[in-house]
Amino acid sequence: MNDCHIHFFSEQFFEALGRQRPPGSQQAATDVIAALGWQAPGSPDDLADRWAQELDRAGVGRAALIASVPGDEESVGRAVARQPSRFVGFFMLDPTAPDAASRTGQALERLGLRCICLFPAMQRYSLHDPRVREIVSLAAKHAGTAVFVHCGALSVGVRKKLGLPSRFDVHFGNPLDLHALAADFPGVPFIVPHFGAGLLREALLIADLCPNVYLDTSSTNRWISYTPGLTLADVFRQTVEVAGADRVIFGTDSSFFPRGWNRSVYDTQLSALSAAGVNEGDRQRILSGNFDRLFPA
Repeated sequence: MNDCHIHFFSEQFFEALGRQRPPGSQQAATDVIAALGWQAPGSPDDLADRWAQELDRAGVGRAALIASVPGDEESVGRAVARQPSRFVGFFMLDPTAPDAASRTGQALERLGLRCICLFPAMQRYSLHDPRVREIVSLAAKHAGTAVFVHCGALSVGVRKKLGLPSRFDVHFGNPLDLHALAADFPGVPFIVPHFGAGLLREALLIADLCPNVYLDTSSTNRWISYTPGLTLADVFRQTVEVAGADRVIFGTDSSFFPRGWNRSVYDTQLSALSAAGVNEGDRQRILSGNFDRLFPA
């Protein structure tokens, strides 16, 4: 089994959250961690080793680690360098930032990261923005680079816990806006997490139109409650029917310690795969094979 969706909550991540407190109440990383009641991550090397040990206990072979604030590429780069056989580096990017293109080049070329993560609703930009196209064109020039695009409902639990405002605009998170990019860059794999996070129909439409669009299964998928009667088994069954098992990738959305790897997500998804009647071969593709094919070791 592999996991395509683990957030790498580094010291720099907590520092960034502390800086986002209101003027006069900014906090150091240690204070943020204490307020959350979580365990300090230590250095990127320490956190990489801890995740490797955690995945060993869980029986997970390889995983994607996501730098979860823009500008934290170095932390995940160090983790990948520390455990290159275990980890694939993803990084969050704001393509509207003045240094977005240069940061992307550094992340892909110097740090060896392999997936650019876009959160349009978070930074409030359109996927039709020419600056987004520029970033995707950089991905196209680096073979083996994917682009992750968060669509649908967006809620960041750590921000809620800290009382930080989340001035997101889900208007920018429609999977349909991905169509032109996916069609114009057919060699770039695009990953839409959480089955589109409430926009399943739109995510499936794009996956049907564009064979380079993949859906990740991560998180509790509580967005299912937006559609009365819908079950996770239904979601898996319909996704495999439309996109094929070759374009569904297992993930958990694990993030912090002491919780570590979120086994309950795995157990729930395994039960749903069984209830959906997904055969063993397709199940193995979803749980491990597709990740290895997209991100060979």
